[in-house]
Amino acid sequence: MSHIRTPVSPAPPLSRRRRWAGLAVLSASLLVVVMDMTILNLALPSITRDLEPGSVELLWMVDAYPLALAGLLVTASVLADRWGRRRMLMGGFAVFALASLGALVVTGPLGLIAVRALLGVGGAMIMPTTLSLVRTLFTDPRERATALGVWGSTAAVGAALGPIAGGVLLEHWSWPAAFLVNVPVMAAALVAAALLLPESRSAEPGVLDPASVVLSVLGMVGFVYAVKQLAEDGLEALSLAALLLALALLVLFARRNLALAHPMLEVRLLGQRSFSAGVLTALATSIAMAALFLLVSQWLQLVQGWSPLQSGLALLPAAVTGVLAGPFAPAVAARTGARAVLVGGLVSGGLGFALIGVLPQPLPYAGVAVGLGLVGLGTASLAVASAVIMSAAPADHAGSAAAIEESSYELGAVLGVAVLGSLAAAVYRAGLPVGGLDTLSPADAAAARESVGGAVEISVRSGPDGAALLVAAQEAFTEALAVTGLAGGALMLVAALVVARLAPRDLDVSAGH
Repeated sequence: MSHIRTPVSPAPPLSRRRRWAGLAVLSASLLVVVMDMTILNLALPSITRDLEPGSVELLWMVDAYPLALAGLLVTASVLADRWGRRRMLMGGFAVFALASLGALVVTGPLGLIAVRALLGVGGAMIMPTTLSLVRTLFTDPRERATALGVWGSTAAVGAALGPIAGGVLLEHWSWPAAFLVNVPVMAAALVAAALLLPESRSAEPGVLDPASVVLSVLGMVGFVYAVKQLAEDGLEALSLAALLLALALLVLFARRNLALAHPMLEVRLLGQRSFSAGVLTALATSIAMAALFLLVSQWLQLVQGWSPLQSGLALLPAAVTGVLAGPFAPAVAARTGARAVLVGGLVSGGLGFALIGVLPQPLPYAGVAVGLGLVGLGTASLAVASAVIMSAAPADHAGSAAAIEESSYELGAVLGVAVLGSLAAAVYRAGLPVGGLDTLSPADAAAARESVGGAVEISVRSGPDGAALLVAAQEAFTEALAVTGLAGGALMLVAALVVARLAPRDLDVSAGH
């Protein structure tokens, strides 16, 4: 007996005011989820002092969120297409709020790991659903391009605003405040979503294939975990085996979905040159930005000696230029072509990174601020990348397009911290004086080599004898930041060349389906 699909009647068009109010709800909720990813970087020292986690527990505190998020993105998108995108979004808001409330009852590391994992579940329900709802809210291609530009710049700006919000919260309250601030925002978003957003489903949703679910979850989680372990432990056999197994599972997932008549994920979208150009832009920018914000935040606090709040505010140049560039990027693309904005954004970001790499030592903050501003300006490419990706996909495949785009952001963040972070760690260790740690105990010497944070803590405990260690560690980390800036700049410039070849010359984000 053939499977008969019930046709979905199109919803009546919404008023212009309601469409843009709905976009505000989607963007605000996305902003909170993205900011939550970066706030933890500032809160970790306070959490460590309070909960006293072991090294493995500390690793899982950081990793639980991205592992849950990456593993469930595809499944959540498919469920939203079938169950209802607004319903899935509101469910994600509720999960995110409840998980954030859980910080009140956390008494140990395992409790916080559970909170972070549940936040990842909520994030997986929210992130791709906001994007597919933008795709269905705005039926006019030109208006949709502008809305997707706002969405794309919101994702980029959230990464820069996270440390600022975290700094403000940690300056006045303890670390649970970094979680509890999500609760009122998500409660308001629940009410606003119920009032403003229409329900939306796909007329041809992907089949919820159990084998594909297992392959996607195990493949994505395994890939993220393996990359993180390789960054932590180096080229160990177990981590390499986990990476190869994860890649094999993802290949099997892709092959299975290519063979299915109604796949869970429409992998064929990647065969479109414009779609692939948008995905590559998102991936390359995420790789570079994740590493930059992590390393610059550490440099500001551990080398410059600034407070979390001061350090967060010091990242404002990226947020300000991102806010200015993102919403206007689709209009510029309409005049100059989408390819020019994609390539120009990547070039701007690459030059910002390279500037940090060539500044004289010790790095002057003024020069770093200019580099951050260029990187923020480059997020215009992210705004247009979202429009390119979603305009290349039919409305019924909006969930698949959103899942692929969000996966590129998530994998980019993981790869950036792992690959560029590992490069920074190697340069830092190589920069420490060979005999400079001989006076330390083996445990202290290992901690000083592990990170600049460890070296700063040991230097404080060592009194006057730790002054030389502090200077050496700070100089080594500054050099590591510069080298990583050059590597990130090279990555974005190479990506610009590839995108220039991939994207059609006449690419128009105001056309689309």
